[in-house]
Amino acid sequence: MKNLFIYNTNLILVLLFFFQSSFSQDILDLKERASVIKEIQKDRIENLLPQLMEETGIDMWIIIAREYNEDPIIKTFLPPTWLNARRRTILVFHYDKSSKKLDKAAISRYNFGDNIPSIWNKDETPDQFKALYDYISLKAPKKIGLNFSKNFALVDGISKTDHELFYNNAPKEIQKKIISAEKLGIRWIETRTEKEKVIFSQLVRITRNIIKEAFSTKVISPGITTTNDVVWWMREKVLDLNLQTWFHPTVDVQRNEKSDLYAFDGKSKFDIIQPGDLVHCDFGISYLTLNTDCQQLAYVLKPGENKAPDFLTNALIDANRLQDIFTNQFKHKRSGNDILKSSLEIGTKEGLKPQIYTHPLGTFGHSAGTTIGMWDSQQGVPVNGDVPMMFDTAYAIELNNKSYIKEWGKEIRIMLEEAGIFEKEGFRYVNGRQTEFIIIGK
Repeated sequence: MKNLFIYNTNLILVLLFFFQSSFSQDILDLKERASVIKEIQKDRIENLLPQLMEETGIDMWIIIAREYNEDPIIKTFLPPTWLNARRRTILVFHYDKSSKKLDKAAISRYNFGDNIPSIWNKDETPDQFKALYDYISLKAPKKIGLNFSKNFALVDGISKTDHELFYNNAPKEIQKKIISAEKLGIRWIETRTEKEKVIFSQLVRITRNIIKEAFSTKVISPGITTTNDVVWWMREKVLDLNLQTWFHPTVDVQRNEKSDLYAFDGKSKFDIIQPGDLVHCDFGISYLTLNTDCQQLAYVLKPGENKAPDFLTNALIDANRLQDIFTNQFKHKRSGNDILKSSLEIGTKEGLKPQIYTHPLGTFGHSAGTTIGMWDSQQGVPVNGDVPMMFDTAYAIELNNKSYIKEWGKEIRIMLEEAGIFEKEGFRYVNGRQTEFIIIGK
């Protein structure tokens, strides 16, 4: 309850938190979503952005984009009634450290929604960039951040043409103040506000409910339904709920036979689901400016069974143990590569066979921030893995552990992925995690 009112959360967000009936009723219509998104953006601009600009030492942030060629970051500011930038859109944020005041302006023909007013009078100053230079000179910033970055695509959004037009025609005193906004852009993308955390909880619940329905006899008829059938059911379900998937889902199986079926080989994505199968999915949706990324497991009962075999349950317990080892290593300003190294070492010493490939999650599915391994980079990830972990950041806790199944005569992978948040109080899962198999046919 406390978090709902600290930031003067409006009635819509309170309703989001308290609706606990069927998940289709939790989903707002488009008009209601627009109100929530506008509130989220206003909160982030007015309360979060000044903190981040002071933290990173950038007192002016300029974002330039053209219609259909948007900077990824400008999409985090887009008014809910705008689907793209218009003409050439220029946003300018100026933070005065002494007064703690943030000024926001659009050097554009239109107000940028309700949160950022246009200050450009084209009749008085026909040249848009001249109007921008005049505004910069008025504010006299010390450091001007532009979105260019060698290593982070999400913070490399200014086009070559816009960069050249801005830089080459700028007065020398402005040119010498220009720096990369890489650190500010990453912090802006990765940081979650209290309001967003409330929404994230609901979003994860919707995601899991879709998975739970997909992994049921309503969708799966063992011996008939294919893994690909389930994938397309999930896509249709998301459309029916007026939501979006941010990536095409996968569904795959592992079973007691000679072939080594798991998601990485691609073979089991077009198989018929059978009794005794261990079924796995990778699925995520987009809603209210956030994304989920979730992997869960189900077991298909064989005749006479009422639960998963103990040898599979024990494999899941081992994978949960790996999750605990991993998230216990999260520390403020610790690098992803350091977290990865220590987690793998501890897990291996305990007799596990771990693989960790966790990524930031939130405004984008594969978001900016601390990267902790990739499936093909278990020795560490250059640059992205060196980003320090900060508070109020969200992650897809994605990993797997191999377990040898004597009854099947081979190893299987228990692949898990759950949304989690790292805060001052420590790490927590947004909505818990999977500790029991979903049972198909019970």
